[in-house]
Amino acid sequence: RGYLTQTEIQTLMNAPMKNAAHELVRDLFVFSVFTGLAYSDVKNLTADRLQTFFDGNLWIITRRKKTNTESNIRLLDVPKRIIEKYKGLARDGHVFPVPSNGSCNKILKGIGRQCGFKVRLTYHVARHTNATTVLLSHGVPIETVSRLLGHTNIKTTQIYAKITAQKISQDMETLSHKLEDMEKNICRAI
Repeated sequence: RGYLTQTEIQTLMNAPMKNAAHELVRDLFVFSVFTGLAYSDVKNLTADRLQTFFDGNLWIITRRKKTNTESNIRLLDVPKRIIEKYKGLARDGHVFPVPSNGSCNKILKGIGRQCGFKVRLTYHVARHTNATTVLLSHGVPIETVSRLLGHTNIKTTQIYAKITAQKISQDMETLSHKLEDMEKNICRAI
């Protein structure tokens, strides 16, 4: 199961696209990277599903098409900008004018080659990148990731739970800072 690193996400976001169709597909992929939504859920996303939640932030309040499980996702800045960019371009209350899955995956394959990625880009890679690089690598607990992805069983989420070397290093750095005072007191006692 492939996923993109933070550097690869940045490369993708900065890559010049050869036309508007490629730019749309890239933006939809990036939207999925930051929301964890599957292709079908992006395609079916309607404006009425974008709601200000109890915390005052804009959220996607929806159910996953595949499992019919509730999935509430806070919109971060990148997906909010993508929504704004395509506002008014889709029909029937949909948020985005989404091409067919086959067309998207064909374009994504070319974009991935253009960016020099080893992993073959598909919408599932976006979802996996969300779980691994965006959420788990930044300390979001696996229980929260499971709810955000709309999984019915945490074992499904654990498939995504690749612990990156960067995350391990960050966790150990955090632990080191937390233990500094304790270690100083121990060293004085020795």
